[in-house]
Amino acid sequence: MISVGIDISKIKSMVCNLKPYGEIVSKPFEVYHVEKELSELTTMLLRLNDEVRVIMEATGIYHLPVLNYLKEKEFFVAVINLFEMKEYRCQELRRVKTDKQDAITISNYGIDHWYRLKEYEAQENIYAELKLLGRQYRYYMRIRVEGVLELTHLLDYTMPGIKTLLKGWNETNGKDKLGDIAEEYWHYDNISKKSEKQFIDSYLKWAKKKGYHQSQDKAAKIYALAKEGIPTVSSSAPSTKMLVQEAVRVLREVDHTLMMILTQMQSLAKSLPEYPVVRAMGGVGDVLPPKLIAEIGDIRRFHIGKALIAHAGIDAPPYQSGQFVGTERKISKRGSSSLRKIGYEVMRCLKTHKASEDATVYEFIVKKEREGKSKRAVKIAGLNKFLRIYYARAMEVYQK
Repeated sequence: MISVGIDISKIKSMVCNLKPYGEIVSKPFEVYHVEKELSELTTMLLRLNDEVRVIMEATGIYHLPVLNYLKEKEFFVAVINLFEMKEYRCQELRRVKTDKQDAITISNYGIDHWYRLKEYEAQENIYAELKLLGRQYRYYMRIRVEGVLELTHLLDYTMPGIKTLLKGWNETNGKDKLGDIAEEYWHYDNISKKSEKQFIDSYLKWAKKKGYHQSQDKAAKIYALAKEGIPTVSSSAPSTKMLVQEAVRVLREVDHTLMMILTQMQSLAKSLPEYPVVRAMGGVGDVLPPKLIAEIGDIRRFHIGKALIAHAGIDAPPYQSGQFVGTERKISKRGSSSLRKIGYEVMRCLKTHKASEDATVYEFIVKKEREGKSKRAVKIAGLNKFLRIYYARAMEVYQK
């Protein structure tokens, strides 16, 4: 048996071939991530008259070219979690950090764990595409958060206090009332120069045009705030209108991108067998199912429900020493932080809407609250139960 350890970097990798007992088949050598050199590597491995297993670390996207090429050539490839490999490296008393030594260490890992190495299984195209879309969605959402903060900062100069009266972006329909009103009026002077009746009539026409609820009370509150508010930037300054409207324009561009990505995610997710089951779960709605499926992926890759819990990083590993048994353990957080965030949204929706059709998790949350658990502990416990139910119901779809 030959363990091929590959230390991945951005454009090249260090390769080392080892046999048991530290016998080096070939000294560490570099391979660039190009067709010619990867082809030479596979040719060399095929010449080895022995069982070959390739081991590499999961390094974001850098390992994907080598991984895909070797899988196409039907090699056994194991992709090891970075934390697990780090723990293995720490066993050495003298720590040396070079690419050559890392390749040797990875090869040794393959020898030491030969019989428990798990061959990498590529996700189906739909799951892989959903995952990529989900990553981009989170990226643009971070940009949007920064954009909202900047718009709010500008409105504190021109329309202080307006944000407390208006809702922001609605992820379901893509509407942003705060941005729309800022684009229309952008300064309290544009409101206060009108009479109250004139502004209310203007506001109602604007709300009808934009598809918002036509509320005279809301218009009266905005007018009163405009009369009492003290803008710190003059409406006559040439840059005031430009800055506010440009901030709104940038937000709209980001919102448009987010809605495009979300629509594509929903379209892909609906083609999967488990989508109707996930959509029917309490607290999920229309927006969260594709996000959940994108982060969890193919449910069949988890052998039991506890594996999904560990993937989310909300498992609490046991701790026992002698007669002491730890009972109040914190969650490990060694998992997908994105899945935990989406799970938090599900728990928040459950508490807000009290899902009537599927109230299993909601009733469990209420029970934990009555027991005096903290809000954080209640949400974690609720998410734990939610993911167990998710696993069981999704697996039923594939077992029929």
